[in-house]
Amino acid sequence: MKFVDEATIKVIAGDGGNGCLSFRREKYIPRGGPDGGDGGDGGSVFLVADPSINTLSDFRFTRTYLAERGQNGMGSNCTGKKGDDLFVPVPLGTVITDLNTEEIIGEITQKHQQLLVAKGGYHGLGNTRFKSSTNRAPRQTTHGQPGERRSLQLELKLLADVGLLGYPNAGKSTFIRAVSAAKPKVADYPFTTMHPGLGVVSIEPHRSFVVADIPGIIEGAAKGAGLGLRFLKHLQRTKLLLHIVDMSTDEYGENPASMAIKLIAELEQFSPDLYRRERWLVLNKLDLLPANDIDEACANFVEKIDWAGPVYKVSALTRSGIKPLCQGIMRRLESEQKDATQ
Repeated sequence: MKFVDEATIKVIAGDGGNGCLSFRREKYIPRGGPDGGDGGDGGSVFLVADPSINTLSDFRFTRTYLAERGQNGMGSNCTGKKGDDLFVPVPLGTVITDLNTEEIIGEITQKHQQLLVAKGGYHGLGNTRFKSSTNRAPRQTTHGQPGERRSLQLELKLLADVGLLGYPNAGKSTFIRAVSAAKPKVADYPFTTMHPGLGVVSIEPHRSFVVADIPGIIEGAAKGAGLGLRFLKHLQRTKLLLHIVDMSTDEYGENPASMAIKLIAELEQFSPDLYRRERWLVLNKLDLLPANDIDEACANFVEKIDWAGPVYKVSALTRSGIKPLCQGIMRRLESEQKDATQ
């Protein structure tokens, strides 16, 4: 299924039912008085988290969602039935924005979370409500209020513990294939990965984390080059970023260090908050370097980009160095979770 991370929909809550104008007509009860019942409230529209959905693709086909209208009131003081609420499933990580006001209504981040996006109309009142000592036969009723109508922008930001950051062909897709059961497309040309994907890395039973594979960016992405920065928003929810670097070749006429510096600059330009997020350096494709040159090449690279954080030397293709990296990530995430609960 094609990955879709943005959609526009229209939600319409149900109108409230009208109040009823009615008088009792019973044998042996003269001048029976008013008995018109109230209408029912209109149904509301809720967005509800569904962990089984991972894209917004369904919203390409159905764009309008209408809740049920409240039933009109009836005689014999019978109240109309309330309209049924409408529950629209969306994937975890969905941000909902009102297109008219540009207000962020909310975010769906927890399993089974419900978010009210359009409230049903209030019911109308029947003429019984207006009965008084001075008005024995009221002919007054009220109409139900209309339900809310909204045009919404849905934007999906993947929920992942770890995000992969790197240029096209840095080996991100090969890496995620090596550490998880995900099978992204791998090829020897740029932008093989066109849509974000998730992989679950299982260290052992009950110890796992989620990795997000994001399409590569290039210099000038902030100005729309390549795929631009469209998918970098998916890294905003991650706890840790892995900056993956291709140490083997120089496809773009530059050395890996200068390319890494430019990518970091693009990241800072896109989001200073994301730039300050914890990042680990993963030097990849070391299987293509002469064994005697690996340590020197890695040391020179780290020195050129003035890197002070953790550094891991791996080959995603041969899976060399992958296990220590995954175990280190797991320990880091568990440590953060432990600190958060204390």
